Amino acid sequence: MADSNLFSDAKTFSCSVVTPEKIVLECAARFVALPAHDGEIGLLRGRAPLVCKLAIGKLRVQTEAGMEIFYVDGGFAEMADNELTVLTEDARRAEEIDRGEVEELLEKARARAAGDPAARLEREKAIERARMQLRVLA
Repeated sequence: MADSNLFSDAKTFSCSVVTPEKIVLECAARFVALPAHDGEIGLLRGRAPLVCKLAIGKLRVQTEAGMEIFYVDGGFAEMADNELTVLTEDARRAEEIDRGEVEELLEKARARAAGDPAARLEREKAIERARMQLRVLA
């Protein structure tokens, strides 16, 4: 866990974004907006405990330094005792996303054959991932 002095500000809470490979973010946050599976959720210090399933989308984290924007690929979020943990398959800062690469992935996804239901689902997920990454850049 992070140094408790980092989170001593009465308006902040601990925020961690974790993928299977690494800790993407660990900071004191003033506000976080999550892409929950059923809509966006905003979090502030003192929030009642929460566990939610995440959608593919934009994660916004307000820190002392300013707003940080991330793309997250689903997962789960838990808020308890002023500690938010976001567990996701993939998380990238907006500035790490290459627009040209994502546009190419979107075109490839659209061109995929979708004969059977499994292939159709995989195609739709690839299209959604690419579209959401482009929205993060917007």
